[in-house]
Amino acid sequence: MSYQEIYQQKLVSAAKAVSVIKSGDWVDYGWCCGTPDACDKELAKILPNLEDVKFRGGILLKEPEIFKIDNPVQHMTWNSWHMSGIERKAVSKGFAFYSPIRYSELPRYYRESSDPVDVAVFQVSPMDKHGYFNFGPNASHMAAVCEKAKVIIVEVNENMPRCLGGFEEGVHVNDVTYIVEGTNPPIGELGAGGPATDVDIAVAQQIVKLIPDGACLQLGIGGMPNAVGSLIAQSDLKNLGVHTEMYVDAFVDIAKAGKITGLNKNIDKGRQVYAFGAGTQKLYDYLDNNPECMSAPVSYTNDIRSIAALDNFISINNAVNVDLFGQVSSESAGVKHISGAGGQLDFVLGAYLSNGGKSIICLSSTFMNKKTGKLESRIVPTLANGSIVTDTRANIHYLCTEYGCVNLKGLTTWQKAEAIISVAHPDFRQELIEQAQAMNIWKNSNLR
Repeated sequence: MSYQEIYQQKLVSAAKAVSVIKSGDWVDYGWCCGTPDACDKELAKILPNLEDVKFRGGILLKEPEIFKIDNPVQHMTWNSWHMSGIERKAVSKGFAFYSPIRYSELPRYYRESSDPVDVAVFQVSPMDKHGYFNFGPNASHMAAVCEKAKVIIVEVNENMPRCLGGFEEGVHVNDVTYIVEGTNPPIGELGAGGPATDVDIAVAQQIVKLIPDGACLQLGIGGMPNAVGSLIAQSDLKNLGVHTEMYVDAFVDIAKAGKITGLNKNIDKGRQVYAFGAGTQKLYDYLDNNPECMSAPVSYTNDIRSIAALDNFISINNAVNVDLFGQVSSESAGVKHISGAGGQLDFVLGAYLSNGGKSIICLSSTFMNKKTGKLESRIVPTLANGSIVTDTRANIHYLCTEYGCVNLKGLTTWQKAEAIISVAHPDFRQELIEQAQAMNIWKNSNLR
């Protein structure tokens, strides 16, 4: 039987496909721009008749229809591996929760966990002549999900880019239970959080000074990393490589500026390696059928051993707050959940193990508190109660604000406090010094 014949046998309506979902099921909803669309609409119609359906997913780019039903808390829970703004709002409504895990561990979790995957439903690119549906820019952990799932529903979207890789970037028609041909909606876009601010650019200027020719880059999401990308694209840097968790628009700009060759990479030479991608249509167009870009599972991209194998690895990630002990909080503001652990710690550790590597945590020195209308410092004496420590004080390497970059590795507590305060906003430095003195991590000789 040909693959096309198998395809036709498994082709059903979205309503028929999701009718297999029953009360109490664990339902995997894909990842990022692979979250289902047509199946989501149909499932929202029957979900009010079900109870305790447990969904898994993450980085939602638009609000699913299942979130919009009456009283969702009575029928479902949403369990997120990494939260977007949409999911944060669902937390406040009582039906969404974060699942703390190092992102690199997800494939192993699925393969070894006793928790079932009763149904996996997600968007894919059209089947190729060899019978494979490509995950698009969402390889991440999806192969492991499919290995574990009792029922696999693929929703074909002609707009989904076909992202090349080499392993674990798709699922075969023989392993699929149902095929749904959706309405081919545009792929969900994720912006960079608005244009780079003057502070973003100032921080980026500090960071670019630390990047050598031939470096291998990892960038996080947000205005600041994108500002770094823009400056790199305009710089004299050359022969850069890419090995990252998330492929963002900035990489497209750097590549089109001719800065990325990957020729200095110790592994995957000439390839831009990533676990998933999210951005504007520009990014999806660039990734589509591009042999230079390598879609791979997160257990590979975020493996400390993979990162450490690449010389001059430069990891650049945002933070919410940093305290005077050097603890980095990137997931919450107190008990207010923001995102997730992601792969930040993996890259912080891996970059330091890289020959010539640097891990850089960046943040603006201050922010405007919308509730009080007052300017507040992001560098604080101690993290607020409930704040999650993403990187411990023993792990932090470089810290950059608009006031400079400091290398914190190996410093004693008084040296570290002095260095951190030196890149805080000047208006808060004296107060921070007094707090450091009260915590016995300050020497009078620090002031020179």
